[in-house]
Amino acid sequence: MAPKIAVKDGRLAKRGGMSDTNLLLTITIVVFLLMYVLAVVVLGAGFRKPQAFFNILNENAALIILSCGMSIVMITGGIDISVGTLTALVCMSCAVHLDYKGGSVFTALLIALGIGVAFGLVQGFLVAYLDIQPFIVSLAGMFFAKGMTTIVNSTQFNVAHEGFQALKAIRVYVPGMGSINKRGIYVPAYVEPGVVIAILVVILLFVLLKWGKLGRSFYAVGGNAASANMLGINVKKTKFLAHLLCSTLAGIGGFVYFMHVGSGSPSHAAGAEMNAIASSIIGGTMLTGGVGNVVGTFFGVLSLNTIKNIVASLGLDEAWWTNITVAAMICLFLVIQSVVLMRKNEKK
Repeated sequence: MAPKIAVKDGRLAKRGGMSDTNLLLTITIVVFLLMYVLAVVVLGAGFRKPQAFFNILNENAALIILSCGMSIVMITGGIDISVGTLTALVCMSCAVHLDYKGGSVFTALLIALGIGVAFGLVQGFLVAYLDIQPFIVSLAGMFFAKGMTTIVNSTQFNVAHEGFQALKAIRVYVPGMGSINKRGIYVPAYVEPGVVIAILVVILLFVLLKWGKLGRSFYAVGGNAASANMLGINVKKTKFLAHLLCSTLAGIGGFVYFMHVGSGSPSHAAGAEMNAIASSIIGGTMLTGGVGNVVGTFFGVLSLNTIKNIVASLGLDEAWWTNITVAAMICLFLVIQSVVLMRKNEKK
């Protein structure tokens, strides 16, 4: 008797077995834990303090948000390479608004959201309703955002706005996770507000993908658009909403990045789109669509930056060592994805 096959979140899986998404998620989490434990044991003090882990979150809160948006688009079978320059545009626009235009933090946040939504509406329409390749559309968006950033302001400057500085200085302390410094003083561990926002985004998107009708539509469209259309799913609308959500998250991520760096610069978030794609792949989101999980993406960001910290701790400060290590890590997870894809095709 042939094994029973069940459709779960747009993926084929044996009933009672582990789905492709859960399998890739498990692999990502295990790899991260092994990597971090090895770093703690071998490299010692630099990784043993809880604040070392929280610093990874503090420095990459914006990337977590950008990567989650990227995962949504990749699950539908698309891609968006404009999120990095969009982040720079948000930072520069908010910085100019606060320091040169006398704006408030609230209106700066509205500007960030407005920029993200505007990009999402245009790019989503071009991809979904005019059937233009997502790479080409987002490539145009990347160059447009890069040009607009320099039009808004072409120089780097730190924001002196008092309200923004007060927001930037907020720390959320984690009880019981501090450490004793060399002077014998207890230093509490903390995270920045952006980390809280990033974790909330991960939770909300996880709920959407796991139990939401729109989330199931994302998986279905990415798995097989023709089949999704036959099931009554509006494929064009689903792709449009995926790109709209990705760009909106890029606007939010841009503001989180702005809160972290406290400045405007045309060079901000350079290469963030590549890091977002890499984090999504490491987190188990397949480039072919239909498989992915934002929790995996979260651990993908942690894994990507942990390996960078390990390379730096080993004294290999040259940029090429980090790039080579990241490339090897991406290749490893692409091989794992290929094995999973072969397993998926065999089930069919």
